[in-house]
Amino acid sequence: MNTVIRANKLMGMLVLIILSVGYVNAQEVTLAPSAPPGINILPYVISGNLIFISGQVPLENGKVKYTGKVGSKVSEAQAIEAAKLAAENVLTQLKTAVGDLNKVKRCVKLSGYVNAEPNFTRHSYVINGASDTIINALGENGRHARIAIGAASLPMDAAVEVEAIFELK
Repeated sequence: MNTVIRANKLMGMLVLIILSVGYVNAQEVTLAPSAPPGINILPYVISGNLIFISGQVPLENGKVKYTGKVGSKVSEAQAIEAAKLAAENVLTQLKTAVGDLNKVKRCVKLSGYVNAEPNFTRHSYVINGASDTIINALGENGRHARIAIGAASLPMDAAVEVEAIFELK
């Protein structure tokens, strides 16, 4: 419990710092302030020189922007946009955690989950949206190992969810 309280206080302070900076390196991707988790988890955990970012959905202005099954309610193009937005939220959590993305040595692994109809098989193409976003923000240091998985459902009926592991300098 104390760890969660300390993490939330720290996140609040870092959000104030982030708001004064407003963007990251490479292509100057604008990041929104991080949203606190709505459940009993930490948004990130640092262990040694690795940081594990909890799963992020395509949240914008406090609401999931893309909901439903990919292959029926959500088109592949919309799902790619959802993956980009989820990856931006991963970067926001990362920046909240470390304060400056220049402290990131590399993205080690990205995991992407697609809320898909059973006959939808282009999960990798959807999650390319997230991979591209990370690479655009971090340059060559953004290249990573990856998995793309189809899921029967995701939290809040989100079309995609993305989590990542980064190595710190």
